[in-house]
Amino acid sequence: MSKFAVIIAAAGRSSRFGSQSPREKKVFRELKGRAIWLRSVEAFADRADVAQTIVIVAPDDLDWFKEKYAPNLGFLDLDIVAGGAQRADSVMNALARVQSDIDFVAIHDAARPLMVKQWIDDIFQAAEIHGAAIPATAISSTLKRVDGESIVETVPREKLFAAQTPQVFRRDLILEAYAQRGDAEATDESSLVERLGHSVRVVKGSPMNIKITTQQDLKIAEVLLGILPREKGLDSLAPSKDDGLDWLLAGK
Repeated sequence: MSKFAVIIAAAGRSSRFGSQSPREKKVFRELKGRAIWLRSVEAFADRADVAQTIVIVAPDDLDWFKEKYAPNLGFLDLDIVAGGAQRADSVMNALARVQSDIDFVAIHDAARPLMVKQWIDDIFQAAEIHGAAIPATAISSTLKRVDGESIVETVPREKLFAAQTPQVFRRDLILEAYAQRGDAEATDESSLVERLGHSVRVVKGSPMNIKITTQQDLKIAEVLLGILPREKGLDSLAPSKDDGLDWLLAGK
């Protein structure tokens, strides 16, 4: 069995969420009684193939985080790492703590708490076969490039996908990608691996695997939490027209 390390990125500033203090940051807000970052960690916690879990926290939040979540940290076997100036800096700090016997590294947004076992299974399996894999969803909306408040052009949506996490890579591959990062300010790990010329496999993602960015997203996540699929394949994830969620997933 391959051994996976999971890096949970929880060091963001949450500026679009309107946070002013650590306890107001989106990843520390509660979703149905559980902190968002905890739900993200717990999606991987009981997996036999996960040998290490690392949580990245902003340096200014570390003391508060360790005190606030002391009971959880005492129960969960986690490594806590201080974040950097940018996401890529934070992930690089976490990669330095990955154990040498790890085969694959998964990087997951702490703000994506709606993961289920089957989705992780499919992404992990694709990474084992191809060396690099990410979940993504096809763009269905018409895309507009805007300058100020005016449309500049309509962008063809064919072959465009929205990347999600967890993004999973062979340990040696992601280490090489970061070693050759230079000054690149990558918003995800896949882009750094792509720069190496290595193919990244796209696994069909779910529209339910949302990233909580705004207050409205948190309300949507509360609804989605109750209808997450259990032990089902990714092909069965599209909501039916009878479930009353079309307006929700469309962001209306």
